[in-house]
Amino acid sequence: MIYFFADFSFKTGEYPDKQKWLSLQSQVDSMKIDDSRKLPKLYLFNPNFITDYKGYKLGMSVEQIDRLLVFRKKNKYVNSPEEFQNVTKISDSLLNLISPYFKFPDWVNNKKELKEYKKRPYIDFSKNEKIVLIDINQATKEDLVKIYGIGEAISVRILKQKETLGGFVSMEQMQDIWGLSPEVIENLITHFKVLAVPRFKKIEVNNASLRELSQFHYFRYALAKEIVTYRSMNGNIKNIEDLTKIKGFPVDKANIIGLYLDFN
Repeated sequence: MIYFFADFSFKTGEYPDKQKWLSLQSQVDSMKIDDSRKLPKLYLFNPNFITDYKGYKLGMSVEQIDRLLVFRKKNKYVNSPEEFQNVTKISDSLLNLISPYFKFPDWVNNKKELKEYKKRPYIDFSKNEKIVLIDINQATKEDLVKIYGIGEAISVRILKQKETLGGFVSMEQMQDIWGLSPEVIENLITHFKVLAVPRFKKIEVNNASLRELSQFHYFRYALAKEIVTYRSMNGNIKNIEDLTKIKGFPVDKANIIGLYLDFN
């Protein structure tokens, strides 16, 4: 009988190649994690008007988005990345990622112009001229550019938004238009109103396809998908209150959104 003796004890240091491989694998795993957290392609945007879907895509939690919505309900605006973080409580790392894309109105960055603006808010209107309210849905580009702070680009943006929606149902919708400061919106409200709800084709919530729902300005794809899922599991959606139960629905805009929908 022959006996063989072998020493099966070994030290990790005796296999440098294995250690090197493990180290490289760890780096690869780390890179995969970082890659999975990359933000979608971003363009400049006003952080005051982040929607639920936009916030989700940016990496914000539901609680962080809700804090911003509650803040905005008070008709308040953040005017810097620091204020945005104070309100939402997002992390420093997320703030560093998204704040370079923040675009605040010019008046925020130019206090001198703001002071001049406060002195003459209605520069294009005579002091003695009686203000005649115009239906915002009947307003022309020429009507809009008379408001101090609205140039040709923003007036076209307002008219395009009206066309997309089929018409405005509330002056609150001016807050959804990029580039309008609170002061300019206040001036708009002084001269324009929704004197009559326009006639437009309402969206049939219970019959519309996922694509049709996702094309609605206030829904987008993620929320439209949630609506279709809710509809298939619970039957027809009876009213706007049913929609507010759905994850991601912008509750603060429920009254406005409801006017664009048909629940039959």
